[in-house]
Amino acid sequence: MYRQHFGITAAPLGKDHAELWDDGALSALNERFQWLLHSPGLGLLTGEPGVGKTAALRRLTQGLNPHRYQVVYLAETDFGRTDLYRSLALALGIEPAFRRAQLWRDLKARIQDIADSKQQLLVWIIDEAQNLPPEFFRDFPAFLNFAFDSKDMLTVWLVGHPSLAQTLNRTPYAALAGRIQVRLQLLPIAERERFAGLITHALKAVGCQHTLLADSGMELLRHASQGLPRQAGRILKNTMQLAYAKGLNHLPDELLQQAIESLR
Repeated sequence: MYRQHFGITAAPLGKDHAELWDDGALSALNERFQWLLHSPGLGLLTGEPGVGKTAALRRLTQGLNPHRYQVVYLAETDFGRTDLYRSLALALGIEPAFRRAQLWRDLKARIQDIADSKQQLLVWIIDEAQNLPPEFFRDFPAFLNFAFDSKDMLTVWLVGHPSLAQTLNRTPYAALAGRIQVRLQLLPIAERERFAGLITHALKAVGCQHTLLADSGMELLRHASQGLPRQAGRILKNTMQLAYAKGLNHLPDELLQQAIESLR
């Protein structure tokens, strides 16, 4: 009901908010994403939880031609390495073999068939990759080795928290780190003007026609969310619900503070 009250079509910065704000960071990601489509390889995308990594990649993959690209998204990473390969096998329509060696052979044969016969590129996005087991990081370079390591048959994005980049810089994972062709980090939108631009865009994108926040409220929201779009969206939604209950058509600072406290 709060949406109707404020005349908006979706929650600002919510999961169903399709129009992402960009002042350059997402354009840089798009450029490198496209580069890995034309020159297949391994990409690493890191950022704090809630900064918008998954939303950005979801937007980028939605525009891909399904006749040229096959996208597999995996977020269940807190399992053994064989379980991860089994998940990929199921996504590619393969009955997973019990033994990992046979599972690898079946997967690599299917990936090569996708590339050679179907003329498609497999794009495997592994989210929450900071939870991947160490054994996966150690043997993944071997899985990526096709035809005497002369061909790159798929594009893989490892997506996770900043600790993921630190993990991959450790000596045991040097072989995998050496294969990373793109390294990007999405940062919180901490600067005052940039954050105000994010919130203004988010409200307009869902149809809000008038100013809801005072300058002091914008600052309160910026500090409380730490520049993270997901957290800012949660605070805005809770504040709008509180305002609707009181019959208000704006978001006073005291309601923002109340919403912030309720989310702690």
